[in-house]
Amino acid sequence: MGVGGYLRRMMLARETGIFLALLLMCFVLSLTTDAFLTSQNLLNVGRQVSLLGIMAVGMTFVLISGEVDLSVGSTYALSGLTTGMLIVEQWALVPAITGGLAVGLAIGLVNGVLSTYGRIPSLIATLGMLSVVRGLALVITDGQPVTVNERQGALEGVLARFEFIGQGYLFGTIPMQLVFFIVVALIAWLVLSNTNFGFRIFAVGGNAKAARVSGMPVNAVKICAFIVMGLLAALAGILSMAFLPSGQAGRTGLGLELDVIAATIVGGASLSGGEGTILGTIFGVLIIGVLRNGLVLLGISPFFQELMIGLVIIVAVAIDKWTAGRRAR
Repeated sequence: MGVGGYLRRMMLARETGIFLALLLMCFVLSLTTDAFLTSQNLLNVGRQVSLLGIMAVGMTFVLISGEVDLSVGSTYALSGLTTGMLIVEQWALVPAITGGLAVGLAIGLVNGVLSTYGRIPSLIATLGMLSVVRGLALVITDGQPVTVNERQGALEGVLARFEFIGQGYLFGTIPMQLVFFIVVALIAWLVLSNTNFGFRIFAVGGNAKAARVSGMPVNAVKICAFIVMGLLAALAGILSMAFLPSGQAGRTGLGLELDVIAATIVGGASLSGGEGTILGTIFGVLIIGVLRNGLVLLGISPFFQELMIGLVIIVAVAIDKWTAGRRAR
């Protein structure tokens, strides 16, 4: 294949349209505000999109498998609050984090079982779990804020290490939240691209009946996708609690599921299943994050910000569909 063939293949790749939209957005913002291209601001954007990105990676697994999860915001809240409460109860850091991750795993497992063996459409099952998990968080905390500090009982050494994973910097420069996002994205890319499980996720999402006939454990694959989503939502919630060591069940993560799904769809994942890439998801997350950051730098009213974000999502998806159409010819 010559240079022309490689260029044609690159231009027809699913991620190309999304990447071009991101580049165009960055170009416009670099011309309209001097602060956008500074290293400090770009690192801030990286930190700001990290938690959304971690959850969007999990949503990529779920959407590719042909399902959807609306309970991620509630899972994010309950897992972070659980870890915070355990640290206040003077648990060591690793057991406290493990407890928060176990909450996410359990919620993902329940979502998966309800959507497969329970034969409840995932949209309905996870919508119900959204309220169940949020209500559980309210019951456990009695609707009161959870604050993690020494005055509430946290051990000094545990608190210092906990805050580092949310507020610290690797090599004094790279935010730890961004480090977690990069590691999660790399692992997810390897799993989807180079493992039997990744192949099965695409096969099940593309045609569940054909996958079942070929002997694939369709229900088990989908349940595993929901578990991955639950674990990553829990990780994001824990990192959020570590960054701002306070949260409230009625507010933390509220409406977050919409941003996660939007970023993943902008990145090229299909609600009908069988399509999506980690690279595309990263681009989708960056489009959302760069847009929010740029609108703040430009002093745009928060009311117009929501409107413009919606328009950009529509345009980004349209560009992606255009490249998909070119690819199909």
